[in-house]
Amino acid sequence: METKFYYDNVVVKRSNIHGNGVFTEINIPKNSRVMLIRGDIISGDECERREEYGNVYIFWNGETYIDTTNTKKIKYINHNCNYNCEVVDGDEESLILISSRDIYAGEELTIDYGYEEIYDNCQCEKCS
Repeated sequence: METKFYYDNVVVKRSNIHGNGVFTEINIPKNSRVMLIRGDIISGDECERREEYGNVYIFWNGETYIDTTNTKKIKYINHNCNYNCEVVDGDEESLILISSRDIYAGEELTIDYGYEEIYDNCQCEKCS
């Protein structure tokens, strides 16, 4: 896995999937570290409270939750069943977004959100 991050090479812009999305400006090789995922570290109870108010920018790192509401980029990553990125463990306060295949300049970065309700309403090419 590459050790550098591609954070400076990804931008937020309008997505054909939903609202805004995260896009790469350059080619990113498979198994590359795209960006570090950081945010407010919160408990399960606080996660549930924030989700009741519509917060959808929360990642689970196996121990605690990371609320990415105040980030500039990662909160805009969209779901796709044919995703090109995965979220892997970082440390107690972070996760890492890695490319699961070669990604080409101009392509939207996507992940599988991994919760059952997403598949009921998924509009990606695989589900449509």
